Amino acid sequence: MSARLKVAVLGATGYSGLELTRLLLRHPRLERPLLLKRPGDATNAQVNLADLFPVLSGNGSYPLEPFSWALLERRGVDLLFLATPHEVSRALVPEAIDRGLRIIDLSGAWRLQRAEHRGIYGFKDQDEKRASELTDMAVYGLPELNRDKIPQARLLANPGCYATTIILALAPILRSAQAELSWGIIADAKSGVSGAGKEPTPRTHFVSVADNVSAYGVFTHRHVGEIAEQLGLTKDQITFTPHLLPIPRGILSTVYVLLKQPTEAARLEACYRDFYQGKPFVRVFGTPMLPEIQFSLNTNYCDLGLCLAPDGQRLVIVSCEDNLLKGAAGQAVQNLNLMYGWQEQEGLL
Repeated sequence: MSARLKVAVLGATGYSGLELTRLLLRHPRLERPLLLKRPGDATNAQVNLADLFPVLSGNGSYPLEPFSWALLERRGVDLLFLATPHEVSRALVPEAIDRGLRIIDLSGAWRLQRAEHRGIYGFKDQDEKRASELTDMAVYGLPELNRDKIPQARLLANPGCYATTIILALAPILRSAQAELSWGIIADAKSGVSGAGKEPTPRTHFVSVADNVSAYGVFTHRHVGEIAEQLGLTKDQITFTPHLLPIPRGILSTVYVLLKQPTEAARLEACYRDFYQGKPFVRVFGTPMLPEIQFSLNTNYCDLGLCLAPDGQRLVIVSCEDNLLKGAAGQAVQNLNLMYGWQEQEGLL
C-alpha cells in the first residue's frame, strides 16, 4: 500500500464529528486523524475525546489539539474535514484553499449556489468576491448524482441529512420527466434528535421530545433551497415539512408525487433500479416492501421503497437513512474515497 493520507477533523466533539472520527480511525488508507479544537478555544486543559465519548475508551488517547494553520502544515495534512457550525466553515475555507488543503465540509456553508437560497444563513463574508469564487468552485457531494465531479473537487460540500433522503427519493422520477410538477411534490420527513446537533435547546430537551412528535421549520427550513437546487425545482414546486421524533438517530421521509401518465409499479421499480445501478449505498426495495428507520441505522445506506396507487398515477416514495452516517459522516467518507480514486465502500462496510 502507498503512503497513507493525512487528514484532520475540526469539530470531532459533535455527534457527526464523533461518527466521522470513528470511521476515519478504521479506514485502511489513512493515518490516524489529527483532531482539532475550534479556533478561539482558549482552553489550556488537555482534552481527550475518549473522556467526552467513552465509546472510544480502551484504544489509547484521542487528544484534541489547538487549531492552527502552522500545525496543519507541520503535520503534513492533505485534507481537512470541517464538522463545524456553518459560519465557522464559511470563515475558514478561503484560507484553507489558499494554503493548498482539500476540504470536505459537513456544514451548509458551501452547498447553495443561489443567493436567494443562501440568504437563510445570513453569511457576512469579509471578501465577497472570493466567497463567490469558492461558491462556484464547490462540488455538491452527493455521489449518486455527482460522481463525475467529486474526484477533482478541492472544496466538497457534504449534503444535508434531510436533503439526501429526499433528493435520492426523487431524482429517478424527475430525471425521467414522469412527475406532474404543476400538482406539486410533498415531502414529509421525520428525524431523530441527533439531527438537531449536540447543543441542547428547549425543543430538544428530554421532556419536550419524549412521547411526542412535532413539526418545525415549516416553509422555512434551510434544506428547502438545497433540495430545490439539486433537483431543478422551484421552491413553490415542493412542500417540505420536517418533524422531530423521540429517537436518537435516523430519518424517514415520505414523498408524494403525481405522475403525468398512469404507469405500472414494475416499470417504476425498474426505473429506480436502473438509475441506481452500480451505486452501492442506495438500496431499492422490491414492491410492496417499504423501508423502516431500523433497517438503515448504523449503516451508510439510503433505503428506498415505492408504493403506487391503483390509479397508476399517485406515487408514494419512502426513503430512510441514518442521519449521522449517510446523512453526514458516512457520506463524507464516501466522498473522500471518490476524491482519491479508492473503492467507494472502503472504511464503510
